[in-house]
Amino acid sequence: MSVTRRIVRRAAAQPAGEWPAHWPAVLRRVHAARGSDATTAMPRLADLLPFHALTGMDAAVELLQAAIQRDAHVLVVGDFDCDGATACAVGVRGLRMLGANRVSHAVPNRIAHGYGLTPGLVAELAGLKPDLLVTVDHGIACHAGIAAAKQLGWQVLVTDHHLPGPTLPPADAIVNPNQPGDTFPSKALAGVGVMFYVLLALRAKLGVQADLASLLDLVAVGTVADMVALDANNRALVGAGLRRLRAGQACAGLKALIDVAGRRQDTLGTTDIGFAIGPRINAAGRLEDMSIGIECLLTDDATQARELAAILQGINEERRALQADMQDVADARLDGIDATHAACLFDPDWHPGVVGLVASKLKERLHRPAIAFAPAEPGSTVLRGSARSIPGFHIRDALALVDARHPGLITRFGGHAMAAGLSLDRAAFPVFREAFTQVAAALLSAELLTEDLRSDGSLQPEELHIQTALALRDGGHWGQGYPEPLFDDAFEVLNWRVVGERHLKLELGLAGRRFNAIQFGGWDGKTPPPRIHLAYRITPDDWRGDDAIQLVVVHRQAT
Repeated sequence: MSVTRRIVRRAAAQPAGEWPAHWPAVLRRVHAARGSDATTAMPRLADLLPFHALTGMDAAVELLQAAIQRDAHVLVVGDFDCDGATACAVGVRGLRMLGANRVSHAVPNRIAHGYGLTPGLVAELAGLKPDLLVTVDHGIACHAGIAAAKQLGWQVLVTDHHLPGPTLPPADAIVNPNQPGDTFPSKALAGVGVMFYVLLALRAKLGVQADLASLLDLVAVGTVADMVALDANNRALVGAGLRRLRAGQACAGLKALIDVAGRRQDTLGTTDIGFAIGPRINAAGRLEDMSIGIECLLTDDATQARELAAILQGINEERRALQADMQDVADARLDGIDATHAACLFDPDWHPGVVGLVASKLKERLHRPAIAFAPAEPGSTVLRGSARSIPGFHIRDALALVDARHPGLITRFGGHAMAAGLSLDRAAFPVFREAFTQVAAALLSAELLTEDLRSDGSLQPEELHIQTALALRDGGHWGQGYPEPLFDDAFEVLNWRVVGERHLKLELGLAGRRFNAIQFGGWDGKTPPPRIHLAYRITPDDWRGDDAIQLVVVHRQAT
């Protein structure tokens, strides 16, 4: 199907305040267009919102303080994605730094246990005999699992950031900026950010000296990988973590992952985290056991870290091959379904750990909400689905609407505006697909189904140089909700060729100068016209080196 895309220039905004003298005008206007002034463009740790604004923080700190004082066994239960893994590592490392002597960790297996703290997982953890169980990046929807833990006499502290259901679980304390009545100004904290805030509050309560800033490398990785909005508070956390990463102060596991991914430590940015570091951690939870990823983040032994990073690299390569096969099937299936408003696909041979990536690719290709389903395990009649959405269509609320109209159709669901997970019986899939498609058709307008590429306007020919590329790369913490700078201009096509079968390499002309450009996946079988209008990013050309730049094309259209 054809997707309508258009380039829309952001409204101009006047940069306000005393900006760093070395920042070029283009960087200042990019930040101003995102609503920032000189003080909020690159926030520091001193600008962090106060931890006491989080509802439930006092109760959480009292639980942890009492557990430390009585030398209780604290069990941190993570999740099987990068946010959950980094949150688990932050929780374990931080609690030990603050005086907890008996801290262990566990994580559910995606296939064996499903998402979060389930009664089955609680039964397996019983042999560890924990006194206090701390969930990280999950728990707000785990009513049955928490009830099972309470029946065993455990205390339970939930730290989460996902949206709650109509009722809260029966935990002893809950810290979640998205729970009802919470007054914390930012609702965008990732799971790892919530756990870090709990540690900040606990340190203040205990009155001890502990360098919790040493955990910010993990906080940055989990925050970026989970694709939460990078508001000013999250940018302060991510910026501090990136400074540690670039200075070589990362934990051994992250250093090893940076190396195995072939990325430069001294120039590491949010893009490197999102496309190289995060996926290697995530791969363990998708195909194997996230405990491998967590162990990599917890070890202080460089040799062990390299060994674990190598295992994660191998798992990630397997994941990429599996994803490519699944994506081919999904693309072929699109010809046989109505995806006018949404795509909802199932294949009995798909892997439940990879359907989220398939849904994400479908969403990007179609600019439509997409859900991909796989059997919960081979031969199972239970399907697990992963959903991804577009701006303006709240995917969790859409699932709640389906659930309200068809009670019992969905056995379990949760998530937030842009991503969600759900389970249903295989026999219910056709009914669900029809119901979800009807909801999407009712809520999605033609305007929402048109993808707007938000451009920061034109770059003058004299701005197309290495200094601009470096300033944009290093002068902002770009990501979800605070997008990387994108520009648009008309160029002459001087030469072109196809590389790697799918990518379009271009030689462009503007104002008498020549520029190298590439559009990944941009070969559509058609010869580019003599003049084209591009939406593009300007980056240093690491392949050519020196002062070379490259324009990375996001969208092209004839002028």
